Amino acid sequence: MYVRQLQVVDFRSWEQADLTFEPGPCVIVGANGQGKTNLVEAIGYTATLGSHRVATDAPMIRHGASRAVVRTAVVNDGRELTIELEITSGKANRARVNRGPVPRPRDVLGILRTVLFAPEDLALVRGDPGERRRFLDDLLVLRTPRYAGVRSDYERVLRQRNALLKSSGAARRAGSKGDIATLDVWDGHLATHGGQLLAARLDLVADLAPYVVAAYAGVAGSDKTLNASVGYRSSVGDSLEPGYGVPDGPRADPEVVQDALLAAMVANRSQELERGVSLIGPHRDELELNLGEAPAKGYASHGESWSFALALRLAAYELLRAEGAEPVLVLDDVFAELDRRRRARLAEVAAQAEQVLITAAVEEDVPGELAGTRFSVADGEVRRAG
Repeated sequence: MYVRQLQVVDFRSWEQADLTFEPGPCVIVGANGQGKTNLVEAIGYTATLGSHRVATDAPMIRHGASRAVVRTAVVNDGRELTIELEITSGKANRARVNRGPVPRPRDVLGILRTVLFAPEDLALVRGDPGERRRFLDDLLVLRTPRYAGVRSDYERVLRQRNALLKSSGAARRAGSKGDIATLDVWDGHLATHGGQLLAARLDLVADLAPYVVAAYAGVAGSDKTLNASVGYRSSVGDSLEPGYGVPDGPRADPEVVQDALLAAMVANRSQELERGVSLIGPHRDELELNLGEAPAKGYASHGESWSFALALRLAAYELLRAEGAEPVLVLDDVFAELDRRRRARLAEVAAQAEQVLITAAVEEDVPGELAGTRFSVADGEVRRAG
């Protein structure tokens, strides 16, 4: 799999840009603020329908424009497909494949798979649990695109259930019973979608864990004094099967997980009504990152945090590769953040990829073994070097 061409119109700082890529390393060099990250962000958006930099689509539309267009030609097993995404302010986005419209933008997911490394990755270790949940869910969708719909349905039901909890809680405090019967219905909906999402996350963590252990050992090298590990902590506590989410354990049964979610919601209903929010569900869970017996967050040094962040991305890449989905590697200004050993380890993996797209402020930041196609970005233009 590789990206053959990227065209953007009114995307971020770019009024227009057109790049033709080849398999192997492709390096985009430009000073900070020239828009090189915007270009690989567009490729990442094609793969995930999201940005590694912002939570909403609006910032991706160039100031003064009403819409942005990202057109990406992807070659997979010798077959080329062109994905066109139209991002519109205040309206639903639209998508086309080979110029034909598709019912929903998420129908393009799976055509392109990317694993992106960026300076923002440090937040995977040092940030709040939402960063780690997003990492899991993005990887889950890359692995099995249908979970984009499951996640979307879960988030929709969660918003509606929270609104009902808030209004019912207020009614109870005013002396009324509130709409409890309707709340029972939304409990069922949340458990159904949440059970599917949680079961898939548990299986993903079980499959990912050995790759994280190996990747951390390779990245940390002689600095490794503690072993890295990952686990999953659910808001339903110990009511899940003990082996779920553990390597070599049983696969998570969505119906069993659904029953556990329902039971936990019943047990916590008074608290939820009092606080007006859903306290049970995948949105409250945590991907645990540990060094030895201690959580990485708060205990890991800066170097250990970077090693763990790199290990998570490398593990995602190796898992997708092992399952036959060779992803495009995207390395966004990450070499400048790494010391010599971590840079060498990442370069070793990247050199084996079918395609790796790299951004850097200066060419000297890019290891020599990743010499390949070069582009320079300056003054609102991108040019192919040589």
